[in-house]
Amino acid sequence: MHTDLLTAQALAERLLITAGVPAPAAAEQAELLVVAEAKGLPSHGLLRLPRLLRRLGNGTASPTSTGRHEWQSPCYLSVDGEQGLGPVVALRALDAIAPRAEQFGVAVCAITNNNHLGMLGYYAARMADRGLVCVGMTTSEALVHPWGGTAAMVGTNPLALAVPARPAPLVLDMATSKISMGKVHDHAIRGVPLEPGWALDAEGNETVDPCAAKNGSIAPFGGAKGYGLGLGLGAMVTFLTGAAYGTDVGGTLDDDHPSNKGDLFILLGGGRHSASEYLDQVRRSRPADPDTPVAVPGDGARDRYQNSVAQGIEIADSLWRELTALDTAREAVLAD
Repeated sequence: MHTDLLTAQALAERLLITAGVPAPAAAEQAELLVVAEAKGLPSHGLLRLPRLLRRLGNGTASPTSTGRHEWQSPCYLSVDGEQGLGPVVALRALDAIAPRAEQFGVAVCAITNNNHLGMLGYYAARMADRGLVCVGMTTSEALVHPWGGTAAMVGTNPLALAVPARPAPLVLDMATSKISMGKVHDHAIRGVPLEPGWALDAEGNETVDPCAAKNGSIAPFGGAKGYGLGLGLGAMVTFLTGAAYGTDVGGTLDDDHPSNKGDLFILLGGGRHSASEYLDQVRRSRPADPDTPVAVPGDGARDRYQNSVAQGIEIADSLWRELTALDTAREAVLAD
């Protein structure tokens, strides 16, 4: 299904509002989902919406919570998300610590009991646009097998980093797994096989079947290095937030369990030397393929977003049918 961004966002907002989410919060959540689609990350896009609606319906996600804030020091904020929507809780926390980073040079927020954040680079880029370096981390269910192992023991544990620059910041957004589990689900919806080496099935055998991979495990990126980074980030975030470890984490890939993963954001201010000139030097450096200029992290996502604004986005037909059926049911209820 091909649609424009405004139509997709309006549909998502309507469904969230019907589920009890206040309009401003519904707009924030819907925007993050649609921006992910527009940047070519459907694994963090609208396929997340039906599950989120089910979680709102059964009480495992709160439609109104914005998080309870407790300052541990002038620069360290502890947040109980109270099972609110991931973007709503995280954006409120970042809005709270950003002035402290601007004043003191550093500020941190540690978040627990928060639902899925979605595209982590979205938050980092917002803070970079404000002139702050942002490092963002979050944990997930145990989806990744250790280097040399066959069972899912480690989260995908993404890392985002953004550095202010002109005309656009450097934005690195990466999972410590070869792919996200959301990408596995997206491939399953589209009926597209995985690449070899991406995943194992439940018995620990390599598979390209996304349905088998959903019950198995994902490979760490970069072998032992990616495994070590994912394990280290997960341990650090959990140590600082008090969230659950490894196989005890739940709530972002199911309908029924409260989310008990952790989120951590570090903001740094007081920059002394703009990265803009250096990043442009990198972009102008000699490419391996003359037809493909060198890019820096974030460039490709921005290009895809601008193209999506002009040309629209492709959404899997089955997902669009599911969302429009929910919208039709919503209209029928309102008509009664």
